[in-house]
Amino acid sequence: MIQASGILQKTDIDVEPKYEQGLEDLLDRCRQNLPTVDEAMIRKAFTLSYWAHRNDWRESGERYISHPLEVARIVAEDIGLDDVSVAAALLHDVVEDTELSLDLIRSGFGETMENIIDGLTKISGVFESRELGQAENVRKLMLSMATDLRVILVKFADRLHNMRTIEALPKKKQLKKASETLDLFAPLAHRFGLFPVKSQLEDLSLKVLDPDAYQYIVDRLESLAEERDAYIAAFTEPLRERLRQDGYTFDIQSRVKNVYSIHRKMKRQEKPLDEIYDIFAIRVILDTDDDLDPEAREKKGKEDCWRVYSVVTDLYKPLPERFRDFISVPKSNGYQSLHTTVLGPDGRRVEVQIRTDRMHEVAEKGVAAHWKYKEGKKNVDEEMEKLLDWVRDLLDNPKPDEATEFVKEFRLNLYDEEIYVFTPQGDLMTLPRQATPVDFAFKVHTEVGMQCIGAKVNGKMVPLSHELTSGDQVEIITSKKQSPNPDWVNFVVTHKARSRIRQWTNEERRRAADLGRKIWEKKAERNNIEISDHDLQEIAHELKFPDLQQMFYEIGKELYDADELVEHVKGPNADEEEVGDREAGESLKKKFETFLETAQTSGKQALVINGEVQKDLAVNYASCCNPIPGDEVFGFVSKTGAINIHRTNCRNATDLLNNHPDRILDVDWSRQKDIQFVAALRLMGEDRVGMVNDITTVISKNLKTNIRSITIDSEDGIFSGTIVLHVSDLDHLHRLMERLKRIDGIHGVYRFEE
Repeated sequence: MIQASGILQKTDIDVEPKYEQGLEDLLDRCRQNLPTVDEAMIRKAFTLSYWAHRNDWRESGERYISHPLEVARIVAEDIGLDDVSVAAALLHDVVEDTELSLDLIRSGFGETMENIIDGLTKISGVFESRELGQAENVRKLMLSMATDLRVILVKFADRLHNMRTIEALPKKKQLKKASETLDLFAPLAHRFGLFPVKSQLEDLSLKVLDPDAYQYIVDRLESLAEERDAYIAAFTEPLRERLRQDGYTFDIQSRVKNVYSIHRKMKRQEKPLDEIYDIFAIRVILDTDDDLDPEAREKKGKEDCWRVYSVVTDLYKPLPERFRDFISVPKSNGYQSLHTTVLGPDGRRVEVQIRTDRMHEVAEKGVAAHWKYKEGKKNVDEEMEKLLDWVRDLLDNPKPDEATEFVKEFRLNLYDEEIYVFTPQGDLMTLPRQATPVDFAFKVHTEVGMQCIGAKVNGKMVPLSHELTSGDQVEIITSKKQSPNPDWVNFVVTHKARSRIRQWTNEERRRAADLGRKIWEKKAERNNIEISDHDLQEIAHELKFPDLQQMFYEIGKELYDADELVEHVKGPNADEEEVGDREAGESLKKKFETFLETAQTSGKQALVINGEVQKDLAVNYASCCNPIPGDEVFGFVSKTGAINIHRTNCRNATDLLNNHPDRILDVDWSRQKDIQFVAALRLMGEDRVGMVNDITTVISKNLKTNIRSITIDSEDGIFSGTIVLHVSDLDHLHRLMERLKRIDGIHGVYRFEE
């Protein structure tokens, strides 16, 4: 009996003729599509795979070897990678499904092949579940991609063949696999620039998930095929003639939009298929002169594309609003082409795409084409490096407790709709649709994002949550005193921005907890208290804190008084014990209601608590958010019964509302005059002579408002400052803000909390 280790030296094992012919067909495709072909390596990989899978059969009833053969054919033809990838495709299941080991792969094919097969084995089943535990598998996928992109490219081929033969599976498995494919594999293939693979995955998924819709579109396209072909011929003939006259070597192709894209467009626009005008597009593909050096060839190719664009628009009237220049501004996956929509015969809209043959190969095969053109590992193509940067960025500091968030971010970054925005210096930035100035700031540099205090879009100040659009010029205003606002995470859309904001928020939380511990330790020392963390943890639970860290955090943020903890640790006196027994089982809110009934007059406040006006109640207005009449607020009952008033958008609100719902009170404002509240404004603008005088004049003289403090800093001709003042209510504050905005040179006025 032949052992696995001995099969590597065998070349004469019995192979069924159909599979032997399949190997020869594969080698033919390799010769046609790959720059170099190591036939001996591919034959050896086939022999080993055939032998390893000799007792394995597919659901369809075929020998299992039919699957790796087809996967290798897709790698060679549809993706066009390299001979190592073809051999890896033949071997992609042997370590996972048979007795073969990675050591055997290394001894027979080398370390590179071992790494690829190891990566393919590790990521097997990555998309098989949406459960939390699978997040680590997604991370493994990303790590393997960062090591060798061929891992995921072979995996695309594997999934594509599985989708082509999905009918052999039970219906439940079909639905699950089709959903996985549409959810993750197709957009990931798009991110890698593999447009034909992405389109096939989408169509095959739709065929399973909505067979009626799929078949309707297929039948309708077939019924229109003859008419469509005649129209395309009439449209392209004058164009062919002009291009021949001008001496171009070219190919003109027509592309019909894939079924899934038509289906999605029909749903989005709520239109029938007959009203979707861009069912097909015309592609003009120009031959490039391979005798030129790469730089000259690229330059000439771009110039030729623009000249052909001129020819197209001479023949047919263009629609300027439908023009897209992806040559000067390539997509993030490297796609380059000129797109224009023109009015053809009978006034029909026709999209024309113009590109060189090199651009076309990248458009069809994406990163695989870049792989083909790179010249050694030390000179990786720029677009490949961008893709690797994207993978590395997703992997940046993922934490085990953020597993679900990591998978969410992974999906988020598979966006297929992009916008193109510019820095003030004219540098291009590519961002996902719905990106904001904060996303842009983090894209420029992490420190720019961390210190962002405002933004100008096309010369005008906008909120940081403003949605950017293609063509915007974005200028970020920064301050060294600024730090990220945790609320930014609610509107940013890029992984980098979200992860950096969360990192900073978590670090701030840790710092607050450390400060809280230090405050407690000083209090404990003064009161001669010695207690272990274990016992303190028990007390934290008694006080309804989820853990010790949360208790220290609330002490550090002044949400919980360390003196209360001291009293609790020292133990109640006899009277307090009697009260405690009498009130056992009462909720904290019930205690507060008792407190309200017995509260003594200590100052008039304009509050309505639980629907009743409280004229004689002493309350605290939280310094973390400085609420004023007109703000949406809530009351938080401390463990001693004192009431702290917070704004609902206070940075501490989430913690209080989520972790202590039983200590929250409904609070509103009643009308009462002659009460002043502290508020703060953040201003930014041009640093000019007299600016501070103009600001103080508006506040003090024009609006008769008392200034408590003012701090102004200036850098590079831009100032930023904080003004603390006394206002009567929210309307008063808004009048101030609107008046300040009208001062010449002021770019932004925002409410600010310290």
